[in-house]
Amino acid sequence: RPAQEKRMTPDLMEEGARRREAMARRAAEVAARSGDRSAAYGRIARAGTPDFAHGVALYLDDVTVSFDGFKALNELSLAIDVGELRCIIGPNGAGKTTMMDCITGKTKPDAGTISFGSNIDLLRLKEPEIAQIGIGRKFQKPTVYEQLSVFENLELALAADRRVRASLLSRLSGEQLDRIGAVLERIHLKAEAQRTAGLLSHGQKQWLEIGMLLMQDPKLLLLDEPVAGMTDEETERTAELFLSLEGQHSLVVVEHDMAFVEQLTQGRKKVTVLHEGSVLAEGLLADVQANPKVVEVYLGR
Repeated sequence: RPAQEKRMTPDLMEEGARRREAMARRAAEVAARSGDRSAAYGRIARAGTPDFAHGVALYLDDVTVSFDGFKALNELSLAIDVGELRCIIGPNGAGKTTMMDCITGKTKPDAGTISFGSNIDLLRLKEPEIAQIGIGRKFQKPTVYEQLSVFENLELALAADRRVRASLLSRLSGEQLDRIGAVLERIHLKAEAQRTAGLLSHGQKQWLEIGMLLMQDPKLLLLDEPVAGMTDEETERTAELFLSLEGQHSLVVVEHDMAFVEQLTQGRKKVTVLHEGSVLAEGLLADVQANPKVVEVYLGR
């Protein structure tokens, strides 16, 4: 560990300008090949600051999306409180991914409104603007820069923040190093800081992408089946990670793994069940699991 910490000191960053420029070029190439998912870390636009004084982080009201006559979302209404961890469950085709697409600006609904805080209409913003105001999305398949180290991935995510980008062109400050170190600790990758990201396990890559989102201090995290393909141990540690983020961030977790949902909800948090683009049921997990309609369309399958 002492040797590792030495490698992360500012002295090693003296050649940072050239190295970061090369990293930025490589990242831009990867982003261009990967489309919006990777590019979202670097495309920045300003769009104001959300007002959470009323305690609601996200509000969807009667959102409808149709694809060739099929209603992927059908007058969907949903509210997520500030600091809340909400699990969204439901069968395939229920509208979970389309809902996230609408929140992040990838898909524009045919009708309805989506608000971030009490003052920002997300339907008026583009994808990079939505990312800039504090909404981060984690896709099911991890998107990291596999040729770079874990540390460099987090460094690039930090560079996507305009507030620190200029200083990154010279060297990392002590505060920035501390910030990266804190995220490494939180995502269970401190011992892997100098490891090439492509050599990480599937679960570790998932944690790294979450860490990249955390570097930009999002107010709302959208997490799409985050434990798919993980080992039991990785799943348990992911639950610990999400629970540690609750309160500091609002989290929306789309998941099919009911054991994982139970770990997150702890018998006291609200769960939302989607079916055919609408809310079928909402409440404590035990109540939802006992709902005959939920059993019929989802849990009984």
